[in-house]
Amino acid sequence: MEETNGVKITKDMLIGDILRAYPQSMYALMECGMGCIGCPASQAESVADAAMVHGLDGDDIVKYLNEYIEASQKEAKSEAEG
Repeated sequence: MEETNGVKITKDMLIGDILRAYPQSMYALMECGMGCIGCPASQAESVADAAMVHGLDGDDIVKYLNEYIEASQKEAKSEAEG
């Protein structure tokens, strides 16, 4: 996947690290069916592991997260300029 705006989530990244770096990703993860992101155990799980536990495709999750974060950053930039 092409990196855009410095955002590049990968399947081996930990959910906790992603949430700290991109707090808005909480909404994207919940939309994907990962409502357990508040669980302490999820903080140390990789995207791939969490997707597997939930019966989801890790590649799809990563793609959606990157698109969601990029869009939210563009929106924030637009609002700041506007």
